Amino acid sequence: MTLDHQSRSETTDTHSHQAIPRVRPVLVLTVVLIAALAINVETTIVNVALPTLNTELAASTRGLQWIVDAYNLAFAALVLAGGTVGDKFGRRGTLIAGLVLFAASSVAAALCTSTGPLIGARLVMGMASALIYPTTLAIITDTFRDPRQRAAAIGIWGAVTGLGVAIGPILGGALLESFWWGSLFLALAPFALVAAVGAATLVPASTRDETSRLDRVGLLLSVVMLGALVYTIIEAPDRGWGSASTIGGFVLAIAAAVAFAWWEGRRSDPLIDVRLFTNLRFSAASGAVTVAFFALFGFIFLITQFFQLLQGYGPLETGVRILPVALSIAVGSVLGTRIAVTRVGTKAVVFTGLLMLAAAFFWVTRIDTDVSYLVVAGQMVLLGGGLGLTTAPATDSIMGVVRPEQAGAGSAVNDATRQIGGTLGVAVLGSIFSTLYIRHLSDSAALESLPEPVQVTAREGLAQGLQVAARAPASPMAEALRDNVSEAFMSGLHAGCMTAAVVCVVGAVFALAFLPAHPVSGVRS
Repeated sequence: MTLDHQSRSETTDTHSHQAIPRVRPVLVLTVVLIAALAINVETTIVNVALPTLNTELAASTRGLQWIVDAYNLAFAALVLAGGTVGDKFGRRGTLIAGLVLFAASSVAAALCTSTGPLIGARLVMGMASALIYPTTLAIITDTFRDPRQRAAAIGIWGAVTGLGVAIGPILGGALLESFWWGSLFLALAPFALVAAVGAATLVPASTRDETSRLDRVGLLLSVVMLGALVYTIIEAPDRGWGSASTIGGFVLAIAAAVAFAWWEGRRSDPLIDVRLFTNLRFSAASGAVTVAFFALFGFIFLITQFFQLLQGYGPLETGVRILPVALSIAVGSVLGTRIAVTRVGTKAVVFTGLLMLAAAFFWVTRIDTDVSYLVVAGQMVLLGGGLGLTTAPATDSIMGVVRPEQAGAGSAVNDATRQIGGTLGVAVLGSIFSTLYIRHLSDSAALESLPEPVQVTAREGLAQGLQVAARAPASPMAEALRDNVSEAFMSGLHAGCMTAAVVCVVGAVFALAFLPAHPVSGVRS
């Protein structure tokens, strides 16, 4: 099967919102994959720099979480709007605009000298990604109409996630060892600009929909719904999950969701057909994607600090050591869609993938600071393979349900589940880690012997705790403090991974119970 073969009958399809390609589909796929790669590299390149930012910008654990989550907040809050803008006003123009904005904000991030401006630049990068990412998947879905060709293309698109996970840490590590930390962001601008030029020359112009008006009320409600949800999740660890502000944020998100569903349900031309969520092929697959990215983002947030700060690897060495999870994501994505379409069906593949994720996290709870890299590599292969088997077939299931003219909105829902899941992973697992880390240090006699300001610094994060131990006069007490800090980190890592494992098991049971094995009649396939 070749991706560049398209049936000539597609030229008579009057239901497509996008003009029929006049170039080989494989070239269109190449362009959107470069764009998607830029987004995925950006996500992982920041994680490998967290210990450096911790030191260079004096960023606390909370500051590091916001450097990661500012991007996720903007992306998740605006992704549904971004996908719809592409559907209504043209996917090629939306893709180009997003890529140019992404390049500009990447340069701005590279020039920042403190945490606050960097968080602001990351917000803009998230806005740009909200225009780019759903558009790439929508273009793929509209270009490849045959179910098997679409599944293969989406499998490759999913494999790009794995390549991004690999390229990000390795590129980031190489740049950090040769240049300053801002080079990590500056290096992304050429990716985006190359993709923008390719989109302008190779991606067919889509036909603007003159028959419908942009649902501004729906867009506003979607931004409030997703923005309130993600912001509340990010802030909950600091404010308290039971605090009035946290409860109020969740109430606002639920109220906006109810209003959004009511408003969209009464429109003849909705932003997205909310009835899709009654289709288990759509909703159960979305849940599986959310669970998978919850696990991945939380794991990457913690494992980069483990490699660099506890095992003493440099940024480049850390990036190379994350390679197994990246390559296994790529392999799992390609194999997962192929097996789901041609053999056992989506249910069995997604169920197996989530169980592999759970097994990987249970395994991580057994390691200590002196664990062999080969053991961690095995855990990452299991984790990455499970993620690929879960997300690529689930994404194909989601996109197989939506109509061609709503491919952007359907893609946006898929991307929103990724971002919400990832944000939850960093927020929840980061919160569990911080809680256990601080609680463990509270029992440290070595730390209690130091002045109160020093104790406060040590509790801010792993890097600060190790710095306090390193600056203490050489003595058995100083060595005990370092051991306490290391043990505190591992207790938080173990608890976070146990939580991720339980979430993955619940997700696997949910997928087994509700996710259809194959497309059902009456839906687009």
